Amino acid sequence: MINSLFIRFSLAVIMAMHAIPSFLTGSVVEFGNNFLAGQGFGSFGLPIAVLIKLVHLITIPLLFLNKYIKLISVLNILILVAGIIMIHAAEGWYVVGGGSNGVEFNFLLIFCFLSFIFPKGLYNLKLHS
Repeated sequence: MINSLFIRFSLAVIMAMHAIPSFLTGSVVEFGNNFLAGQGFGSFGLPIAVLIKLVHLITIPLLFLNKYIKLISVLNILILVAGIIMIHAAEGWYVVGGGSNGVEFNFLLIFCFLSFIFPKGLYNLKLHS
C-alpha cells in the first residue's frame, strides 16, 4: 500500500474521531447499554460497543504503520455495514443537506477500505484457478 498514505491518514483521523471521544465522554456505554441492548443484544450490548470502538482504536496505529491493512479493512467494513443496517439506512442517503445521518459517509468509508482489500481493483481478481 505504498501510494495509500493520504487515504490511510484520513481514515486514521476519522477512526480516531469515532473512537476517542466515545471513550472520553462515556457515550460508548450509552450506545451499548441503551441502543444495542434495545436492539436485542441485551447484556452483550456494552461489550459489543466497546469491541467496535476498540477495533476503531486499533485501526489508527495500524493504518499509520501500514500493517494488517486487509484485516482491519474487513473488520471495519463489517462494522460499517452493520451501522448502515441498524442505524443509517432508515435515515436515507444523505448525511447533511437532503437529510441527516444517512448512509453516504459509511458508503464512502467502505469503499476506501475496499481499496485496500482490492488494491488493483476487480480487474485482476482471479475468480477461478
